[in-house]
Amino acid sequence: MTSPDPRQWFDRMHPQTLQIATWLLYLNGFFDVIAILDTTGYLGYLRVRYGFGILLGVALVAASVGGGWLMANGLKKGYYVAIAAAFGPFILRYFAFHDAPVSFYDKLTGGNSLSTIFEVALIALLLHPQSRNHQKIWFR
Repeated sequence: MTSPDPRQWFDRMHPQTLQIATWLLYLNGFFDVIAILDTTGYLGYLRVRYGFGILLGVALVAASVGGGWLMANGLKKGYYVAIAAAFGPFILRYFAFHDAPVSFYDKLTGGNSLSTIFEVALIALLLHPQSRNHQKIWFR
């Protein structure tokens, strides 16, 4: 088995669903770094409220960027890391707001509909039959 190429960040031979998912993973990682530093979002709240909150934020960033990079290098574990990274914001937001007196919708979305649309789109792209079939056949 060959090791991943550190210079390969994108694979043009992937189907469109995986290509767009790869870019969304990188963008999510970038914006999550900003969200960790800002205290108004759920990642900043977790960083300030809990001692291990910074680790949760860094893990989400690492999963987003690492999942995209491993998928670009054709590795199956990258696909599974990307799925975990796609569901991560929903889980972390629910954890951050579990005791807050807000609706279930606000606990899952954080009140930011635009961001949620992109997060749901990422999940849909990764779980699309074309993406699943491609990773089953071509990823090692």
